[in-house]
Amino acid sequence: MENVKDKVVVITGASSGIGEAIALLAAEAGAKVVLAARRTDKLEQLSSRIESETAQKSLVVKTDVTNRTEVEQLVEKAKQEFDSVDVLVNNAGVMQLSFMKNDKVDEWERMVDVNIKGVLFGIHASLPAMLEQGGGQIINVSSVAGHEVFPSSAVYSATKYAVRALSMGMEKELSKAGVRVTNISPGAVESELTEHITDEDVIAMFKDRDMNKLKAVDIANAVVYAIGQPASVNVNEVVVRPMQS
Repeated sequence: MENVKDKVVVITGASSGIGEAIALLAAEAGAKVVLAARRTDKLEQLSSRIESETAQKSLVVKTDVTNRTEVEQLVEKAKQEFDSVDVLVNNAGVMQLSFMKNDKVDEWERMVDVNIKGVLFGIHASLPAMLEQGGGQIINVSSVAGHEVFPSSAVYSATKYAVRALSMGMEKELSKAGVRVTNISPGAVESELTEHITDEDVIAMFKDRDMNKLKAVDIANAVVYAIGQPASVNVNEVVVRPMQS
């Protein structure tokens, strides 16, 4: 992990789950982490934990990824504090599974805003700085739902397919400019994501289903692995699924 040391890693959705785990693991490997989310109380707690457990610097920036100005300010504050932005982890996302017949149009819109536009805003804000400094890495957190669709995931999968398509296109465009692009596709992970589901049909469908789930740190391991590769290595895609018993 020597290639992680001293890199400036900006992480959206850092207040819990996968984002929190990435921040902790990256800091343990010697990175300077920038913690972005809406819940600043959670971010402050994480920042204190990082300082006490790793002695690494961290920066808390309240950020709503659906607000382009706030994402621009996030990257600008990271540059002001640490002089560069080496890695952006587009991790913030919502998973509001629902059956199309139940017409959860507000939730569809929310997923498009967070899962697609939030990722695009992160790219918009960070890519110019990476191109100017001659290198960097953008890591997009998609999902296995960006590889396959199941009942109730139509819109969620559509957003995650979009993230995966963005990653594929960016890799083809940016590799010669020294910007690495990685798409991370987690399977089922123990997180707050399922708490966003309001569709009673979906809740009933999963109620008695026994599913093996990954830990957030399992995804963090994949992310930090991708960051830690030599500059000549571009890990384009990692799919992480739980073993089935």
